[in-house]
Parts: sequence; C-alpha cells; structure tokens
Amino acid sequence: MQWLAKLIYFKVLGWQVVGNTTISRATLKKAVIIAAPHTSWHDFYIGILLRSVLGIKTHFIAKRELFTFPFGYFFRMLGGTPIDRHIKENKVKAIARLFNERDEFRMALTPEGTRKKVKTWRTGFYYIAKEAGVPIIMLTLDFKNKQNKISEPFYPTGDVEADFKFIRSFYQGVKGKIPHYS
Repeated sequence: MQWLAKLIYFKVLGWQVVGNTTISRATLKKAVIIAAPHTSWHDFYIGILLRSVLGIKTHFIAKRELFTFPFGYFFRMLGGTPIDRHIKENKVKAIARLFNERDEFRMALTPEGTRKKVKTWRTGFYYIAKEAGVPIIMLTLDFKNKQNKISEPFYPTGDVEADFKFIRSFYQGVKGKIPHYS
C-alpha cells in the first residue's frame, strides 16, 4: 500500500516531504509529533498518507465516544487510542504512561486542539513529552507550499517560555488549508 500512498501524495496531490526523514528509519520509536496548523479535516488524510509514505506507525488519542460502533474498529485500525475525558485523572500522566507501556509509540496531535484559529496553543503535548522523556517532532501542514516539513527531535528543556518560542518559530509563515485560521 506504500506505493499507492506515494502515488497519491506525490503525484496526484503534488505534496513533498522536507527536512528530517530519519523518523522513518525506526531510529526513533517514541515521540510526540505535533502537526500544525490544523485548520481543516483535510489535515487528517494528509497525515495518514504521510505516515504511509514514510513507512512509520503513528498513533493518536481521541475521545472515547469516537471508538463506539460503527467507527471504533476503523479508528483503532488507524492507530487511535481512546481516552475518557470525563474521568478525574491527570491526562498528561495517563498519556505519558502509554509511552512507558509500549515499545513503540509515536503520538501525533495538533497543538491547537481545534480546527479554528486560536491565540495560544494547548500545552499538553509539551508536558506529555517531558513526563514520558520523549522528544517532540514538529511537522507542518503547509497547504500553501504543499509541504510537510519535519523537524529534528527536540527534547523539552523545562524552560517552557524558551521552548515554546523555539517550537512556534518552526511554524513561522506556514499556511494551513484555511489560511485565515493559521
């Protein structure tokens, strides 16, 4: 199926991968992958195609309600892990525990937490990576240039302000599918 994903991604859609592709060589078995800007449902299939192109397995978390019939099997097949948002449990620690329980776990998420324009990103991805001791991989969803730019692994230092300044700079000038939400 990788050949089909490459055909669609590169030839039909005209996208390209830029930057660090070592993530595809199984050298990095655990990471938090943040994809931004998240402005449209189109981001999902671009991400699914990209992971096939790179030949990596990624996971995502989603609200438990999405994993019921008839879509539950589909979301699990795509790498989804349900999370109960109503349980009074520290979500950062619960998600970090998933990294410790598995030999390979690359969790992809969007730091905005929504497809709409936001002034500030959610910080959970940062604290999950810090708690689990795994790097953050930054990934662009640049529809203007039809590029997925991938960063080198970045390990949070604990200096939240400086780290977020560095992380946000990676996305400077990137435009999502709906540019005014970027």
